[in-house]
Amino acid sequence: MPPTAMASTTRFLPTTAAAAATARRHTFLSLRAPSQVPTARLRRAPRLAVVSASASPALPPASSLDALIFDCDGVILESEHLHRQAYNDAFAHFGLRCPPSSSDPLYWDEAFYDELQNRIGGGKPKMRWYFGENGWPSSKIFETPPSTDSDKEKLVDIIQDWKTERYKEIIKSGTVEPRPGVLRLMDEVKGAGIKLAVCSAATKSSVIMCLENLIGLERFNGLDCFLAGDDVKLKKPDPTIYITAAEKLGVESKNCLVVEDSVIGLLAAKGAGMSCIITYTPSTASQDFTDAIATYPDLSNVRLEDLKLLLQKTLVTG
Repeated sequence: MPPTAMASTTRFLPTTAAAAATARRHTFLSLRAPSQVPTARLRRAPRLAVVSASASPALPPASSLDALIFDCDGVILESEHLHRQAYNDAFAHFGLRCPPSSSDPLYWDEAFYDELQNRIGGGKPKMRWYFGENGWPSSKIFETPPSTDSDKEKLVDIIQDWKTERYKEIIKSGTVEPRPGVLRLMDEVKGAGIKLAVCSAATKSSVIMCLENLIGLERFNGLDCFLAGDDVKLKKPDPTIYITAAEKLGVESKNCLVVEDSVIGLLAAKGAGMSCIITYTPSTASQDFTDAIATYPDLSNVRLEDLKLLLQKTLVTG
């Protein structure tokens, strides 16, 4: 129904009352010189619109995008095959045999590593889980499989440290590039005055080296927050790293948007109360990303304005 104009209020007064009101108004105006009559008194009262009760109420303004948070491995670069190579090089270097009776060093093939890295975040947790399931290995570090907790942790620490250095060598070789659209989107975010962060479950020294080489020192130093696996006790899918990031950034979780590549990262973001978009890789493409607000093969066609609208829609609709 179109808005209905409200008639002048005197129209609804009884005839006698309306006439009396008019007479009083004329008497009041006649007592003053024309130059003293306030202009507003001479203007016609604005006509008021009557809004239909069935009209939809206006939506409250949505909160803004205050921070964009990137994962590193799988988001800034496709790195799964590089990590797998570094692990296998470490296993060969230390002569890990699992089970100990095996004649060849431990080797994680592509299919197995894809499953493993999509199930467990962080390098040390991966090894602890694998050795716990398949038996602790013999190696050049311990000729017989370690039996005490301290020796088991020592083995994992030594392997992880060597693997990290090997991974750095691979990254520094110059053969690795950032995924499409990452650098442009980072620059758009900083140019718009929105906070930018990177949160990765990987070893801190490894992530720093990756970021310095792939996004450049200027962008790395311009990050408003950077957290790695060393900075939190629990790894993804635990949400601690994203909760910590929101605290350091000084923003509410609901106003943060996370860019992840796997269900593990998606669960961490959702657990922190953050919305998440997915840029999947070949090894994560088949995962269930139902809880993501958007899913992309990469960021090449994703603009900051797109993300603002996505988050706004999510906050309004709940």
